[in-house]
Amino acid sequence: MRHKYFLFLSVTLAALLLIGCNNDDLEPTGITVKEDEDEVTDTTYTIPTYADDYAAMASWNDRSDWNLANVHDPSVVFDGDYYYMYGTNASYGNAHDGHGHFHGRRSRDLVNWSYMGASMSVTPTWVKDTLNSMRDAVGLAPINNPAFGHWAPVVRKVGNVYRMYYSIIIDNLIGNGLPWSEENFDNTWTERAFIGMMETTDPSSNNWEDKGMVVCSVSDRGTDWSRSSTNDWSGYFKYNAIDPSYVVTPEGEHWMFYGSWHSGIAAVQIDSDTGLPLHEFDINDESTWGTHIYTRTNGSRWQGSEGPEVMYSEETGYYYLFLAYDGLDVPYNTRVARSENVTGPYKGYDGASVTNGGDVYPIVTHPYKFNNHSGWVGFAHNAMFQYEETGDWFYASQARLPANTGGNAYSNAIMMGHVRKVRWTEGGWPVVMPERYTGVPETEISEADLAGNWELITLRYEYRTQQTSVALTLSANGEATGALTGAWSFDEADNVLTIGNTKLYVEREVDWEASSRELTLVFAGLNSSGVSLWGKKTQ
Repeated sequence: MRHKYFLFLSVTLAALLLIGCNNDDLEPTGITVKEDEDEVTDTTYTIPTYADDYAAMASWNDRSDWNLANVHDPSVVFDGDYYYMYGTNASYGNAHDGHGHFHGRRSRDLVNWSYMGASMSVTPTWVKDTLNSMRDAVGLAPINNPAFGHWAPVVRKVGNVYRMYYSIIIDNLIGNGLPWSEENFDNTWTERAFIGMMETTDPSSNNWEDKGMVVCSVSDRGTDWSRSSTNDWSGYFKYNAIDPSYVVTPEGEHWMFYGSWHSGIAAVQIDSDTGLPLHEFDINDESTWGTHIYTRTNGSRWQGSEGPEVMYSEETGYYYLFLAYDGLDVPYNTRVARSENVTGPYKGYDGASVTNGGDVYPIVTHPYKFNNHSGWVGFAHNAMFQYEETGDWFYASQARLPANTGGNAYSNAIMMGHVRKVRWTEGGWPVVMPERYTGVPETEISEADLAGNWELITLRYEYRTQQTSVALTLSANGEATGALTGAWSFDEADNVLTIGNTKLYVEREVDWEASSRELTLVFAGLNSSGVSLWGKKTQ
C-alpha cells in the first residue's frame, strides 16, 4: 500500500505545476551567499525576515534563496563545521522533480541554511531489480517502469562515515503492475517499499556511495494481496519499510527503527561495520523483520502513526520514541514515549506501555495559531539532534500553512522547515519551544521581564483543528490571571517560571507573528496531566 504522503501530494502538488513563480515581491532573506552558496555567518544578531509564505520564490531557479523552504521530514547531522539537513522529495510546485532525490542544505548556526542539491542523482538499479526478482518468485510479471517515491531519510555519523538510510516506495499495484489510480485498481494493494543505505566520508562533497537494500516491506499474508475496495484499509504489509531512524546505545549496539501506519514500528539491530542488518533480513522469515516496538491500535493494519525518531538522553537515561500522528496535510502532530531499554517497552506520560497499542502522550507539537498569523498545520515527522556548542537538543520538522492562506488555494502545500529548541522538564520529558530558533543572544532574564501580557496555547488533541491562544497576564505583584491563575515566581538561575504548581521553561526567541518581527519571551511546559502549554509574551 502506498504511504499516505502520496495520497495528498500526488493530487495537490500536481496542480501546483500550473502556478508561475517569481520573486519580485519577496522579502529579503537576511542571508549573505558566497559564490559557492555557503552562507556567511555574521556575528551581529539580526532577526530573520524571510517570508513564511515562500510561494513567490519556490521555483527551482530560486533555490539559492530557499533557506528552509521546501523542507519535509528532515534529518540533521553535524560534521564539525556544518549542520547538514536532508529530507523527502516533496516540494511546492514539484520544484524538486527532475533534479535528483534527498535534497540537502547546510548551516553553521541553525538559522541560515544554504541549499546543496540532491544527494542521489538517480534511483539505484537494485531497487527495480530486487522488486522484480521478488515478483518473479511468486509468479508476477515484472514492472518495467516502476513509479518511485523518495521519502524520509535519516542521517547519522558512525565512526568516520556518514550513513543515510532512505526510503523508496513503489506506487504500482501488486496484481497488474500498473501505476496506482482509480482506473487501474485491480483489487490488489500497491507494491512494497524499500529502505536502502548510502555512505560518504565528506558530506560537504555531497557524493554518496550506495550500499544497497537494508530492509523492505514484509507481509505475513503470503500471496493473499487482495484488497476488496479502495475503502479497505487492512493493509497487506505488516511492516512498511518507510521512515527509518537510528540510535546507538551506550553499550555500543546499533539499531534502526522503521515503520509507517500498517502494524506499527519495528527495530532491527545493525552491524556497525557494514550498516546492514546484524542478522540477515529475509522476507520469508518473520524472526528477521525486527522487534515490535509500537502500534497505535492493536490488531489494526492502518493505524495512523509513523515517522519514528529515536534518541537517547545521557542526562535522563531514557530512549525517546517520537511519532507523527494522523494525516500530514492538517492534523499531523508529534507525540513522544520513552523507555529504559532500546527495544522497549515504551511508555507514555501515564507510565502505561504503548508497545502493543495505545495513544502516546505527551503531544509536543500540534496544529496551532497565535494571534495575527495564519498559524501552522501538518506539523510533525521530526528529527532530534544536539547543538554542538551548547549540548542543547533541537527539534526539526516541516510545518504547513493552512489552506487558502493569503488567498492561495494551494497554500497547504507550502512546507517550511522549523528548527526549535527543546527544554526538559524535571520529570525528564522534552518540551518544544513555541517559536522557531533564531540564535537570539542568551542574555539574563529577570523576574521583572516576565510581567505583562501573554498568549497561551494548550496543545490539546483535536483532529484537524488548530489550537488557538488565550490571554494570560502576569502582574508585577506576582499574580497570574486569565488562562492560568495563581501566584507566579521565576527561577532566574534555570529560567523556570512557576504558576501555581505548573513549571514552564522560558527562552528568549522572536515573536514571529508580530507585524514587524521582534524579540520576546516564550515558554513551554507540561501541566499536571502531561498536556503541553505554550506561551508568548506580547507586551
